[in-house]
This record gives sequence, C-alpha cells and structure tokens, in this order.
Amino acid sequence: MQHYYERDGVRLSYYLDDYTDPWTRAPTLLLLHGAMANAQRFYSWVPGLSRDYRVVRADLRGHGLSAVPPADKPLDLQVLTADVLALLDHLGCERVHVAGNSAGGYVGQHLAMQHPQRIETLALFGSAPGLRNSQASTWLERVAKRGLRQFLADTIDDRFPPELVGTPQCEQFLDALADHDMDYIGKFVGYMAQQEWGDQLHRIACPTLVVIPGAGRIGAMDAYQPMRDHIKRAEILVYEGERHSICEYLPQRCVADLRSFLARHGGPAWP
Repeated sequence: MQHYYERDGVRLSYYLDDYTDPWTRAPTLLLLHGAMANAQRFYSWVPGLSRDYRVVRADLRGHGLSAVPPADKPLDLQVLTADVLALLDHLGCERVHVAGNSAGGYVGQHLAMQHPQRIETLALFGSAPGLRNSQASTWLERVAKRGLRQFLADTIDDRFPPELVGTPQCEQFLDALADHDMDYIGKFVGYMAQQEWGDQLHRIACPTLVVIPGAGRIGAMDAYQPMRDHIKRAEILVYEGERHSICEYLPQRCVADLRSFLARHGGPAWP
C-alpha cells in the first residue's frame, strides 16, 4: 500500500508491505533505492520478505511518487537522512533493518554512522562509500547530449549483463529510470559524484552486509576496499561477473542472501 508523509514542506512517498502475523511484533525492514530509480523497483523483493518483515519501501525526494523539491531547497546526504528519520518517526519505528541499493545505500551508511541507535543491521547492494571514485562525474554532460534514456541505453553494459540487453525486462528498466525531472536528477547525481567517506566507515557499528557486483562498472572493486578495511562487523559477498544492477536482475539471489544475513543477526530464519 502506498502512503505519504511530509517533511520540510516536501511530500514524500512510501510503500508498506506487511503480511506478517498480526499477533506478532515483526521487525521492520526499510528498502532504499538508487539514483534515478524508485521504490517500485523493489517489487520483486516484496514476496520473499513481507511474510516475515514489515517491509517499508521509501521513494527518496525527487524520485518515484515523492515530490520534486523547489530548486532553492538544499540537497545533500544530511537532508536525505533526515527524510528517512522522519519516516521512521512517522511509522513509530525505534530501530529498523536497512537495505540500500547504490545511492540508497549511501543514505543507509550515513544513517548507521550518525544514528546508530536507530539501525539494527545494514545491507548494501552495489553501494560503495560514495561516487567520487567512479565515472559518475562524466554522466551529466553525456545526458545533456543524448537524453537520459539514451544515455542509460548507451551505458546499459554497466548495469545489465549482455544476455539481458534488449529484453522486455531491460527495456522496462530503461523506461522507469528515464521518467524523472531532469533538473533534479542532474542536481542529485552531480552532488553524489562529489562524495566519498571511506575514512568515516569505522563509525558503522552494526552488522553490515556488503554485496559487491564483481563486474560492476559504476565503482570498481577497489572502491569497496575501505569497507573491507574499516567496517568492523562487515560481511562481504562478491557476485562474480555481475553488473551494477544486481537488485534488478538477480532479485531472488539478493533476497536469499539478505534473509540469510538477517537470520544470523536475530531476524526470522529462511523457511
């Protein structure tokens, strides 16, 4: 079910998928999507999670059904983190499990570093400590010349394996990511492309699953080295040979690994 809440004058959207037994106090699992995506991109995750978890899927501001903020509103990770904290307060959640894809994982990392009392566990899928050490700084010029959908199609090898390029699944993915306010997406991606916080990762104290796409082109393998070095309770998984958008085309594998991780840290076990 889709709902709204408001923070700082911006109307923000989220989905709540809860098929847990009503007499239990099921744990809450918050899913955070990547740049240019939206909460609906986790549709294929919900069946494998919502029987045992109260699944909350948030649309980051300017994405999905959340409003595009006015141009004079600030945009940074503090703002995005505050949006999520307001959502948790709105839902009455003291502590949650967080799973983030790409930029959604950036928000999750900052939540874990700055508000450790609210985060039970953290799971990161294709989410290095920032985009500064990546090719993202070149994206905006290419988008301006080619348009967002064509840019995504031109660079689809960064995101999908060759056997899926041109399939209905891939085409639907391109359509979904291209449907955005371009000025805001330029601001969002431009900001993220300047960020890197590898030296701050020692502040993440909760159990953390780091899933690395082994053939990812958006942040190479060495971009994840600070996570190996500094997150004390990190569990590292490498999906050998896989591209960046593992959450899109490997949902069952991602959900199985997430559930296994959560079961090891107090969540319901895989049936």
